[in-house]
Order: sequence, then structure tokens, then C-alpha cells
Amino acid sequence: MLSVRNLHAFYGKSHVLHGVSFGVGKGEIVALLGRNGSGRSTTAKAIMGLVDATGEVGWQGKEILGKKPFEVAHLGLGYVPENRDIFPKLTVHQNLLLGLKGSGKGSRWSFDDMYGMFPRLKERQHTEAGVLSGGEQQMLTLCRTLMGDPDLIIIDEPTEGLAPKIVELVAQYLQQLKARGVSVLLIEQKLTIALSISDRVLVMGHGSIVFEGTPQSLRADPYTRKEWLEV
Repeated sequence: MLSVRNLHAFYGKSHVLHGVSFGVGKGEIVALLGRNGSGRSTTAKAIMGLVDATGEVGWQGKEILGKKPFEVAHLGLGYVPENRDIFPKLTVHQNLLLGLKGSGKGSRWSFDDMYGMFPRLKERQHTEAGVLSGGEQQMLTLCRTLMGDPDLIIIDEPTEGLAPKIVELVAQYLQQLKARGVSVLLIEQKLTIALSISDRVLVMGHGSIVFEGTPQSLRADPYTRKEWLEV
């Protein structure tokens, strides 16, 4: 579905990504791991058209590099940024409404799905999003993106700052996406969640992919974990 080839990205004159290449298949969860500053978030932003980049980004056989972010989103890619980008003065339900594309008919997801996965959001559906806890805001951001019915969702650090119980909920949520045929590119620092739910694992270092393999192969590779992941 998603094919990234020889991707280079820049912030002004700063060269951040150096020939990144990987793919994500249909219904596959791929974890993109690495320390802060390794280029993981920049990779997501380059795919979504949010930073200057060169190379190739293929989506379902079509080249999308150079398209505007809203054009990329309308092609079926969802993006959940690290900063929990909710609308604080709108209610939970209104935030979810904003995620719908068109009439929302034909979507594989409904409000009932969202409230079923995260009952806490149902309890607070008429509450302004700005007063939610960090974990609740993360749930809301995930669900709002999903209401747009993406075929692939890029999620940047969804468990950052969350309590262990909420981290478990997020892991279950991602597995439900896979069960419904949605592909996931998961940018994460927590090895436990990444290795437990991913089909494949990528490790980034200094703007390049330095490892690609199964969760089992990364577990069996202490050098890569120590060199590129452990703090």
C-alpha cells in the first residue's frame, strides 16, 4: 500500500532524512522505532506533505510526494501527530464530527465504534475537549482521525505520557484497526507495545533505517537495541 523510496527531507538547509526506504502492506502494523532526533517524526511529516522532501512516496500505486497535506488525507492516509491536536473549545462529539469526510456514509467506523472502544469518551461526549486529561485527549485524537475512514494511519508516539492502563487500551485499539484491514505505521519509543503488536519493526538512527525485521529478530539482536534504542 505505502512505498517509501530514497526519501530525503530538509528543514531549511538542515538535511534530516538520508535515503529512507520501507513499505507498509495492507492490514499490517509496522513500528518505526528510534531515539528522539533520529528522524521518525520527520518521516511521518514528509509522507503527509508537511516538510520539504525528495524521493518517492507511493500510495496504492500512485506517487503522492509533493501533494498538499489535505490532498494526502483525502487519498486515505490518516495522521495522528504527537501534540494531540484537538479543538479545545469544541465538545468531544463535535471533535469527532470534524473527522468525518463528506456525509460519512460507507465508513467502516461509527460514533458507536468510537464510544464502544473508549467508553470514557462516551461519558464525556458533551464536555469541551480542552478540559480532558492527556490520556482522554489522545483517545479523542485517535478516534477523530479514524472517523475519516483512512486505509492507513500514521500514529506518532500515541502512548507518550499515558498511564499503563491507557497504554493497554491504545494497544487494543491498534489491534482492532488491523482486524478491520487498516494499516498502521506506529512511531513509538516504548519497545514493549511496539514488539507486542507489530508485524515488522524498523529502527531509525541519524535519519536512516538501520534495522528492519520482525519483533522476534529485534529481541534477538542486543547490539541494535543497545546502539540505537537504549538511552
